[in-house]
Amino acid sequence: MLVSASFAFAENAPPNFDAAAAQRFADLALACVQKEYRNKISHNLNSDADVAPPRELTPSFYGCYDWHSSVHGHWLLARLVRSFPDAPFAKTAREALRNSLTSDKLAREAKYLQGEGRATFERPYGLAWLLQLCAELREWDDSDAHQLGENLRPLEQAALERLKTWLPKLANPVRIGEHAQTAFSLGLMIDYARAVHDEVFEKVAKDAARKFYLADKACPMNYEPSGEDFLSPCLGEADVMRRVLSPNEFSKWLADFLPQIPKSADTKWLEPVVSPDPSDPKLAHLDGLNLSRAWMLEGIVSALPPNDPRRPALAATAEGHKRAVLAAVTGEHYDGGHWLGSFAVYLVTKRGSPQP
Repeated sequence: MLVSASFAFAENAPPNFDAAAAQRFADLALACVQKEYRNKISHNLNSDADVAPPRELTPSFYGCYDWHSSVHGHWLLARLVRSFPDAPFAKTAREALRNSLTSDKLAREAKYLQGEGRATFERPYGLAWLLQLCAELREWDDSDAHQLGENLRPLEQAALERLKTWLPKLANPVRIGEHAQTAFSLGLMIDYARAVHDEVFEKVAKDAARKFYLADKACPMNYEPSGEDFLSPCLGEADVMRRVLSPNEFSKWLADFLPQIPKSADTKWLEPVVSPDPSDPKLAHLDGLNLSRAWMLEGIVSALPPNDPRRPALAATAEGHKRAVLAAVTGEHYDGGHWLGSFAVYLVTKRGSPQP
C-alpha cells in the first residue's frame, strides 16, 4: 500500500493519507509538468503560423503528455500543498505552480482557447479539470493561491463561456468511458460552481444532468468495462445525479437505475479490473478505472440515507477497488504515471465528496 498513518493529518487530508504518501504522488506531477515530450497535442492548424512546439502553443499547460493531464497535474500540486503545506515537496511544488501560472502565460492560454477552429478543444474533460484547478486555488487561503487564481481568471472565464454555450445545445449525453464522457465532467462543473458560488453556471450544469439522466433506468453494468475505459459510464452517471437530487430522490432514482446493487456487503457484483499492459497508453486506462470507480462509489454512498441497505455493498466495493490499485500508481511507465497520480489524489483526498 502507498498510504500509512505515520504522520499527523493535515486539515484537508483524510485519515490514512499522510505527507510521505503525498510525496509519491507529488513526484509524479513534478516530473512531468514541465516535461514537454513525449507530447500528444490536439491542435487545429489554420496556417503555417500555427506550427509551433507545445511550449509555445500552450505555455502554461504543455507538459505531462497532453493539455488536460498537465492541467490536472497542476491541480494535484495545488491540492497536495494545500493539504500538506510543510511537506518536503511543498516548496518545489509552489515554485512549479508559480512558474506555470503567470499572468502572461495564462493570457496566451486564453487566446489559444478562443482561437479560430478550437470550439471543441478539450471539451468537456480538460475544461472541467481547469475549473477544478480554479476552485482549488479559490478555496485555499494562501497568498500564492490568491495570486495564481487571479492569473487564471481570463482562461477560467473563457472556459466557462465555452461550456455555458455548449451544454444547452448538447441534445444527448456522451456515454463512453473516456474523456468525452458527459457525466464525469458535469460532476466537476457542479463542484466548481458550488465552490465559487456561481449559481448561474451551477444551474446550467444541473439542468443538463437532469435532461440527460433523470429518466434513465437499468444501466447495463455487465457491459462494462470497455477495453480502454478509465471512467465508468454507469457509475459516472450515478455520481453526478447524487449531486443533483435530494437523498430520498436519489435513493429512488438509483433503485431504478442500478437495480443490481446488492443489499448486503457483497462485492462480487463489481470487481476490480486488471490492466493487461500498464506500459500501453490506452490499456493503462484500466488502472484509472479502478480509481474512478472507487471515488464514484464513495460519492454514491455519501448521498444515500443512513439506513439504506445498499450502503455496505457500495462501501465494500469502493474499498476493494482502492486496495487493488493504489500500489500500482507509480512512475514506472510514463503512459500511466503522467496522469494516474491525479486520479489517486482525487480519490484519497476525497475531492469529489461532499464537504462537511
